[in-house]
Amino acid sequence: MTKPTDLTDPAALQRSEDPWAGLRRHTSARIALGRTGVSLSTARNLEFQMAHAQARTAVHSPLDLDALEADLGEPLLRVESRAPDRAAYLQRPDWGRRLDADSVARVEAIRPATAPDVALVLADGLSSLATQQSAPGFLKAFRPLLAEAGLSVAPPGVATQGRVAIGDEIAAILGAKLVVMMIGERPGLSAADSLGLYLTWAPKVGRTDADRNCISNVRPGGQSYEDAAYRAAWLTREAFKLQLSGVGLKDRTVTVDASAQVEG
Repeated sequence: MTKPTDLTDPAALQRSEDPWAGLRRHTSARIALGRTGVSLSTARNLEFQMAHAQARTAVHSPLDLDALEADLGEPLLRVESRAPDRAAYLQRPDWGRRLDADSVARVEAIRPATAPDVALVLADGLSSLATQQSAPGFLKAFRPLLAEAGLSVAPPGVATQGRVAIGDEIAAILGAKLVVMMIGERPGLSAADSLGLYLTWAPKVGRTDADRNCISNVRPGGQSYEDAAYRAAWLTREAFKLQLSGVGLKDRTVTVDASAQVEG
């Protein structure tokens, strides 16, 4: 005989009403949604609507550049893509991959006399929330690792209405050997604040995704800033050693970590 639920015990009542609650505690993914009759429960349906609203907000909200500079503690070279507004950006991805004429001139004006090793570029991408929230924390963990590796860094820039490839054009104008692009990833229904990192050796206009290494899901509820910085620094050092990035450069940081633990 099944023991009746103790209505004075909130935990027992929750287990009775939602037997999947324990599983969902371990992930933010939309799993084990259950049902009421043939439909989602009201609670799950409202969660879906909230997630959808958060995703739309992430896509359409502009970057607060002043606040971003305040969080970084330094000014940024501000540039724009060829997409004049958000609607054009979403409809013409190719415009988001290239700088407009005024921005090209601004980048050329600050090109250092000595070519830098690394260019750091931020962009709003498809989630300004991700860049606003996570780029400062990642850079705080990442830049000391670049300094330890003895790599020079160009003045950082931020591109609005930007796609991943716009970082290649900026870095090429600056003469950088490698670019690290920080950009808001396309939001889903379980995370609207995921920052993506893209590392490209010998950046230039026309590079493709096959030429890049990507580290994704950098956010408070995903990959930590410290872990992402470690992986990005490892890939950066290997890119300089092998003179390449992309499909020819394999991320072996897990293997390296495991070896270090065994040897220690």
